[in-house]
Amino acid sequence: MTTSGDQQTPERRSPTFGLTLVLACLAMFGPFSIDTVFPAFKAIGEQFGVGTVELQQITGVYLFSFAVMSLLHGPVSDAVGRKPVIIIGTLCYAAASVGCALSVNLPMLLVFRALQGMSAGSGQIISRAVVRDMFEGPVAQRLMAQIMMIFSVAPAVAPIIGGWLLVAGDWQVIFWFLAAFGVAMCLLTVLALKETHPPEDRTPLRLLSLVTGLVGVARHGAFVRLALAGSLGFAGQFLYIVSAPIFIVDLLGYGEQDFWIFFVPMIGGMVIGAFINARLAHRVTGLQLASVGFLIAIGAGVLNVVVSALPGAPLMPWAVLGPSLISFGIALCFPILQLAMLDLFPHSRGAAASMQSFVQLLLNAVLASVVAPLVTGTVLQLALTSLGFSLVGLVLWGWHRRSVLGPRNQLR
Repeated sequence: MTTSGDQQTPERRSPTFGLTLVLACLAMFGPFSIDTVFPAFKAIGEQFGVGTVELQQITGVYLFSFAVMSLLHGPVSDAVGRKPVIIIGTLCYAAASVGCALSVNLPMLLVFRALQGMSAGSGQIISRAVVRDMFEGPVAQRLMAQIMMIFSVAPAVAPIIGGWLLVAGDWQVIFWFLAAFGVAMCLLTVLALKETHPPEDRTPLRLLSLVTGLVGVARHGAFVRLALAGSLGFAGQFLYIVSAPIFIVDLLGYGEQDFWIFFVPMIGGMVIGAFINARLAHRVTGLQLASVGFLIAIGAGVLNVVVSALPGAPLMPWAVLGPSLISFGIALCFPILQLAMLDLFPHSRGAAASMQSFVQLLLNAVLASVVAPLVTGTVLQLALTSLGFSLVGLVLWGWHRRSVLGPRNQLR
């Protein structure tokens, strides 16, 4: 890798499968930590004597703390390098998981769940900055899509693994498993990931500099539009993910080992969408592909509402068809929006990745703690809310698209 001035010149050759796998594993922290615990909700509720609303806070607290701490992961990595932040974060994640396993009541569990969320972003957020450190243009888009393909498997396999672990032991065994996962990711980072942000390109590690960088990102109009468009578009899918314990067990009437009925087809949609995104990286502009992805997600949302309003709903397999198609559309556009936001700040990609994650995670936390308990009374309520988020995301994307259209301004 060469340098030009004070900024690295990204490589144009294709990334290796090993690098793709490492970055995808690091990106798995968020969804894996959320979904593995879902099958344990009933057992935790019985042991601690709490109901559905309280149990939703296990997800909400994790996401809120993830969102707040995400503001620091990226800027700190801009100052000290990518690897040290990932290594320390994965070790803290493992320790927090041990605390969750040893919890004797819900408040104690929520404290360690918050610590788990504060550290989990080190892998998920910084892996995006690593991609843009090393690659550019269609190569970066293809790598981001390939990472999304592998990373998308996590929400499908995580609740299945959680269900199997419950067969082998009590709910605590899930958190012991997550502790081992954190240690494994730490070792993988040490052994298989090189530092992509050299000292000559780093920013000073000063609080004022960190805050200034984040404020600069947050005040950028194009960034705000892209961040909100992506987060709200993704909310149409993520609402179903955080509502999975209610959607699958209460509304569909299945058990703790049946989460695959929903997650496998939904993640299948994400994997196919990400695969098509990677294949079209050199053939279709990002602007066009992202627009198609949003329109597919809206069409799927409308279909989902119609299916949910039918007499006798929910009916399988139609109850999971709409969310699966929504995930397909989102997977087409999400890697493009992520790269577009990072490209707005070539000298502070860590800060841009952090602010991007903060916006999305804050919304996700609200979905888990506030919105999901309110709109999961029926499958129709859930479908209408999901469509509403997707529509707002489409409007914001249309606004951004109009702002960049021009003879020399194509989003690639």
